[in-house]
Amino acid sequence: MACSNENKAGAGKRGVHWGISALVKTFVSPQTSLGDLDAGSAASLIAASSDVTLIVDAHGTVRDTAFQNTELLDDLSESADWVGRALATTVSPDSRPKVEALLREATTAAEPKWRHINHITPEGRSVPVLYCGVQIGAEGRIVMFGRDLRVMSALQQRLMNAQQSMERDYSKLRDVEMRYRLLFQLSSEAVLILDPAKGRVLEANAAAQDLFGAGSEDVVGRAMADIFGPDSLPALQAHLTAIRAGAKPEDTPARLARGSQPVTVKVSLFRQENAALFLMRISPVQSAVPALPDVKTKLLRAVESAPDGFVVTDHHGAVITANAAFLDMAQLLDEHQARGQPLDRWVGASGVDLDVLMANLRGRGSVRFFTTTMRGEVGLVTQVEISAVAVRKGGQPSYGYAIRNVGPRLHTDTRAAQQLPRSVEQLTELIGRVALKDLVREATEVIERLAIEAALELTNDNRASAAEMLGLSRQSLYVKLRRYGLGDLTAAEPS
Repeated sequence: MACSNENKAGAGKRGVHWGISALVKTFVSPQTSLGDLDAGSAASLIAASSDVTLIVDAHGTVRDTAFQNTELLDDLSESADWVGRALATTVSPDSRPKVEALLREATTAAEPKWRHINHITPEGRSVPVLYCGVQIGAEGRIVMFGRDLRVMSALQQRLMNAQQSMERDYSKLRDVEMRYRLLFQLSSEAVLILDPAKGRVLEANAAAQDLFGAGSEDVVGRAMADIFGPDSLPALQAHLTAIRAGAKPEDTPARLARGSQPVTVKVSLFRQENAALFLMRISPVQSAVPALPDVKTKLLRAVESAPDGFVVTDHHGAVITANAAFLDMAQLLDEHQARGQPLDRWVGASGVDLDVLMANLRGRGSVRFFTTTMRGEVGLVTQVEISAVAVRKGGQPSYGYAIRNVGPRLHTDTRAAQQLPRSVEQLTELIGRVALKDLVREATEVIERLAIEAALELTNDNRASAAEMLGLSRQSLYVKLRRYGLGDLTAAEPS
């Protein structure tokens, strides 16, 4: 009797479709086509017909085994112990009812079916095999033909892993979109998303609706000519064209069509789903401040154009304004990226540097020749010298920092140039202002950095040897090199 597939529902649950027709016919004249086969020839024929073949008696006891698949034999290396054992004892508990069904179908008139059975190895692993049983001879012996399902199971597992990975990625995208929507709507600045091809508004936040005095359904779909006055359109169109060509975003004055209110427009280009879109930020122009005297104006222009960096922070250390030289050392595109950010994001060899500097400013009012490092956004580390002053004009003070790049002045002999980043006097002045644990951390970082620099110098910048000398793993050494801005780490090195 030929083996057929299990019913369609059962096969669907396992995800396996072998495509064996239930209408397969037997040989028309086996006596003529096969001749008189002896036991050896019949055994070779049966063994070659499947990956594993079992001879089972009517009571379900294994009498003999044959393996055509050597990999399956390796996984089921204890198969020699199956002989003389009940087949049901070699499979997992959930497969035992299937073994009973196979034996029942083989010994009755019921049509035998292929069934998925899991064998258990001595190590506890599950090996899936697809079996079908056929009774032969008058003694009730049953031949169990087995096909290896490990490749199919591996493919199913890979498919499941891929589906789970897609679900995780989709969940992350939904979370990102939710945060974007929340920030977009809660922003106090009016923001529009424009379609460059049509010049129409795709999205507008609540602040933009308030500025235009209309609801979202009235703002979305509007053309720029409906938002800005006719005298502002040529300059805005030229600015949008320049942004698409790669120009740096700049503040552009304009007037709204509603009430001719003066505003400042800043446009950025971004991509979404392979399409380029404009993000337009609109800020109302504040009331004019009294004009500065001509001499003071020249002084401010000189500070803005000075080759040394200059930055002003509030009493918490957050950046208020910065000149072009500071932005260049910090590797920033414009001043908006620096405003509101903590100064120690770029300035200071460690987290305590800015605390030391601000503590001295609060106590003395000014600091000169404070040596430290400055880190750029893309990894550039610069040796700098800072002079700072505290400015008090009612309320909380603000601080001005003049930052000079002193890297070219450093002596070529690094061993002679090595010195403690903090003097004992500077650390002593922090007592009472900075917690002891911060002072200890600063001293530890100084020693750790000097030890790493010395190890790199002794090994001629061989980082593997330096890590071994310091008793560190290479991964830990690279983490500390990045932390202290030492060496020139490339993208190929471990992160």
